[in-house]
Amino acid sequence: MFEQLFTVTAIVGIIHSGIRLATPYLFASLGEMFAQRSGVVNLGVEGIMLMGAFSGYYVVLITGNPWLGLLVALIVGALLGLLMAVISVTMQAEQGISGIGLTLFGVGLSSLLFKVLVGSPTGVSGFQPVEIPVLSSIPIIGDLFFDYEIPTYIAFLLVPISLYVLMRTTLGLKIRAVGQNPQAADSLGVSVPRVRYATVIFGGAMAGVAGASLSIGIIDIFQENMTNGMGFIAVALVYFGGWRPLGVLAGALLFSMVNSLQLWAQVLNLPISPDFAVMLPYILTIVVLALTARQIRQPAALTKPYERGD
Repeated sequence: MFEQLFTVTAIVGIIHSGIRLATPYLFASLGEMFAQRSGVVNLGVEGIMLMGAFSGYYVVLITGNPWLGLLVALIVGALLGLLMAVISVTMQAEQGISGIGLTLFGVGLSSLLFKVLVGSPTGVSGFQPVEIPVLSSIPIIGDLFFDYEIPTYIAFLLVPISLYVLMRTTLGLKIRAVGQNPQAADSLGVSVPRVRYATVIFGGAMAGVAGASLSIGIIDIFQENMTNGMGFIAVALVYFGGWRPLGVLAGALLFSMVNSLQLWAQVLNLPISPDFAVMLPYILTIVVLALTARQIRQPAALTKPYERGD
């Protein structure tokens, strides 16, 4: 019965779906990675993703323009990131609690706006797969790597860009310094609040784009609470990846591939409990985090408010 999973069609389908499903995780996790490298944990990613998903979806619903929808989702995410920065950096509130509050806000507001402005799930024409000339025509390889929506290409392109910015630029050095030793960074003339504001706002913008990549890039519809914990998984992937872009990429692909596998298992009617299949990606996340927790060194100032003179 399980041999159905090992056919060329199934393997290509699982990998292709896994790469697509990694898109929102990559956007959200890479943005959150920058925030955490500066010392701020934003547990509001889930709520921001929902707001980005709805705002992008609604703009496409009324305009038919997915690029405009993606831009609006980015702006909405950035504004919610700014709100998180004000609460956690300026007001120095406990980051975990303020992040959960932001998630509850996003869940409630996105649901309310959907009920008032839309009412019932309505499909939209979002981003369509874009075949890369010549490359997409290569047998098997073309289907695996060169036939995706634009947001997917952008998400994977952000990995090397993030690596370069974080490790090879002055901005990246400032971010790492602020997250590791804000007192020393401050003494060298680096504005700790400014760096943290920038990274949290960027993280919020990426979470908004992550939500939009789901609602107008993957499934082309919005439903209440459609992220279903993806924002929290994105935060966990930052820990899993050791606050490194390549580690985040590995975690996002691992989680999305397992998620794709369970979807295909249900499509092929394999003798696996649907409830267990749905649980599988989350069980894997918990197991991997438990096994790697002691091997990962987090930024020293993570979750610690900073006030000049401390």
